[in-house]
Amino acid sequence: MYPQRPAGIAFGGDYNPEQWPREVLEEDVALMCEAGVNLVSLGMFSWALMEPAEGRYAFGWLDEVIDRLHVAGVAVDLATPTAAPPAWFVARHPDVLPVSREGRRIGFGGRQSACSSAPAFREATARLVRALGEHYRDHPAVVMWHVHNEYGAPLGECYCEHSVAAWRQWLRRTYRDLSALNDAWGTTFWGQIYTDWSEIDAPRANHTIVNPAQRLDYARFSDAQHREHYALQRDILRELTPGVPVTTNFAGTVNCKSTDLWQWAREVDVIANDHYLKAERPDNHIDLAMSADLARSVAGGAPWMLMEHSAGAVNWQPRNIAKGPGEMRRNSLSHVARGSDSVLFFQFRASRFGAEKFHSGLVPHAGTDSEQWREVVRLGADLRRLAGVRGSAVRAEVALVWDWESYWALELDWRPSVDLTFRERMDAFYEALWREHVTVDFVHPSADISSYRVVIAPSSYLLTEHSAKNLHRYVEAGGHLLVSYFSGIVDEHDTIHPGAHPGALRELLGLSIEEFHPLREHETVTLTGGALTGGALTDGDPMSGTIWSERVRPAGAATVRRFAEGPDAGHPAVTRHDLGAGTAWYLATAPVTGLRELLGQVLGHAGVSRPHGLPDTLELVRRGDHVFLINHGDKPVQVEGVTGTDVFDGVRHDGPVTVEPGAVVVLAETHRP
Repeated sequence: MYPQRPAGIAFGGDYNPEQWPREVLEEDVALMCEAGVNLVSLGMFSWALMEPAEGRYAFGWLDEVIDRLHVAGVAVDLATPTAAPPAWFVARHPDVLPVSREGRRIGFGGRQSACSSAPAFREATARLVRALGEHYRDHPAVVMWHVHNEYGAPLGECYCEHSVAAWRQWLRRTYRDLSALNDAWGTTFWGQIYTDWSEIDAPRANHTIVNPAQRLDYARFSDAQHREHYALQRDILRELTPGVPVTTNFAGTVNCKSTDLWQWAREVDVIANDHYLKAERPDNHIDLAMSADLARSVAGGAPWMLMEHSAGAVNWQPRNIAKGPGEMRRNSLSHVARGSDSVLFFQFRASRFGAEKFHSGLVPHAGTDSEQWREVVRLGADLRRLAGVRGSAVRAEVALVWDWESYWALELDWRPSVDLTFRERMDAFYEALWREHVTVDFVHPSADISSYRVVIAPSSYLLTEHSAKNLHRYVEAGGHLLVSYFSGIVDEHDTIHPGAHPGALRELLGLSIEEFHPLREHETVTLTGGALTGGALTDGDPMSGTIWSERVRPAGAATVRRFAEGPDAGHPAVTRHDLGAGTAWYLATAPVTGLRELLGQVLGHAGVSRPHGLPDTLELVRRGDHVFLINHGDKPVQVEGVTGTDVFDGVRHDGPVTVEPGAVVVLAETHRP
């Protein structure tokens, strides 16, 4: 379900008129019309104004805002303000304040300052949402409901008494009897056997590590509690306003570790994602693309919403660097290229007070006589010209396996190396593919992956037997799989699969691992070999690895590269196993150099087409019958093989297209070569 209005690409963002004198509203509405804003989010943190005392609701101020916006043709994404409970509520129910893993109860004054499991919070939430839904159920401006704000950030897990009570109930539903729980958690280790449900506490901080299976389950439980709190509100709103989509904004698909978005996707009517640049990263546009691709993938390929990003600097990074000329436009159009049907910002007008007063807005502190405002107006005009993109799809031949449960499990304590992190491998493979101009989807390891030519599993430490069989079937049926090190090691309870590593993937990869050999900090190892054609091994470009090495023993797999030095010198570092109609590749180190060459070999073997001769600063994405060309470099780029009409200037291109430094060209293609 997607909002029917506004037509075309939605443009606007969070609007907080309660922060301003009443007369500013009129000016803001006029500025929205000037810029082409057609959708704003309202009420995100306004509980104290909506309900100034328990049971006394005050929506008059909000009525005035929504009515004025409606007259101006601006639609409303109306928020439930449950991420900011009022002071009177917390004073009356101090037990709703979350408790950290170390046992510290947080104070009032931030956001997400109530535990999702607390009965008083849930009851107050239900009353407020019902009053809000009943009041606005027939207002034509309200085209979508926006529940809460960024579940899981900053409040991922809570350790209060209400959480512990809900945790025990969750465990009863999950395991049914204590013997099953004891078996799943391996409680015979360190004498942790439970004989009554009341003995089980949350996995609080300890002077040593606590049971990793218990920690993993607590992550699942905590995420499920947030989803329950969301569903409580969603179901009330669906009852009162059937047909109006309900969603919540994710705190950045690639950055919010505590939320399993494959699970959340089943609960929301439309995927809505927030993304903020890592300002100091020179190639932060790659992280942006990764977040957008993951949002589209969580949406199952359907259009999604960019609910928040920034016009300029944010306020919470170590160094909040403003965006350069044209950067906001490039950021916005990259999200659209990768499937978003909206370009929304936090926020419309920059705040003068509070924690986020140095966060940029569409209307900056400098006002409308500023280059930033002029860029906002130009962006609004560009988005109107891109209306025909709405609803179209992005197609990918390559997929990366992403599983939040594996993310959680991998980064628990006492793994073989502190350098084993989920994002390090995911980022490395995504960046290499981006620079090869390959558009990717992300998939859960148990999903239907039959449509992809290549599937890559960069970090699948936790892999269930069911998911391993899914990958096995994919390869046998003709798929091409590349697996990176330390994958297929444990099951859903963080228990090592039986036999030699990688237990879940041994037969598929045609190898076993005798021993892990993590490398020392900054240590590297070189690899020899490179190309395997018809059984003959030829030298490839130099390749080196870091972080990891291991003793690989082939059992059907052919060796493509060997370790030339280090603890596994002479032993396989890259292998290839032909299985059924497909091929499974394995990489036993973290390449410092040579990853793009290896990927090129795998992609070529699988018949994945991609453009050649383009600099790796050019972003090229096809969405429907539009091709987006975004130049992130400082030199002009000529792109061959694309024809069509530039949607911004109407110029027809039948030969090479020149994309100037920092520019964006979007062509409506008439045909492809």
